Amino acid sequence: MRTTLLRMLGALVCVMGACAQVSPVEDFDLDKMAGKWYIVGFATNAQWFVNHKAEMKMGTAVVVPTAGGVDLTYATLKADGTCWRMTHLTNKTDTPGRFTFHSQIWSNDNDMRVVDVVYDDYALVHTIKTKGEAVQVLNQLYSRTPQVSDVLQQKFTQLSLDHGILPDNIAFLPLIGECAEPEA
Repeated sequence: MRTTLLRMLGALVCVMGACAQVSPVEDFDLDKMAGKWYIVGFATNAQWFVNHKAEMKMGTAVVVPTAGGVDLTYATLKADGTCWRMTHLTNKTDTPGRFTFHSQIWSNDNDMRVVDVVYDDYALVHTIKTKGEAVQVLNQLYSRTPQVSDVLQQKFTQLSLDHGILPDNIAFLPLIGECAEPEA
């Protein structure tokens, strides 16, 4: 028990220190970020993820620039054939590549930063989620295709480890299919 508590405290201190140091990529271009991305990698020490990571599948994120930020829509095909969707309307900050939003679904505040991007290939997204006193880090690997190279997987893994995410909580998600586009 004591070892577990010390390990959790150590991870929290590491995460808290890392949160303050994460900067968005220089020369971020929101228009080039627009479009469909596959969420290939997912990493967080959040308990809900630890409990459900074995069931998680690759989904998509559609980035639509708006005057005030981004319309960000996630979709994942579930094993029963239904589609899970969630949309966030983010707000731009004074720092290009950094966005904030409040999640109505999870009742948390989010500070999202695009920390590395090659617009026609991949993006590394680092989000700091705050709910009351609890602070969690979520890293996501976005890709324009469902497959990513070993080099890119290693880059994502290292980013996650550098920000206090435990190795067992870094996942590369399998693709079981895609959600159909919603009817207008």
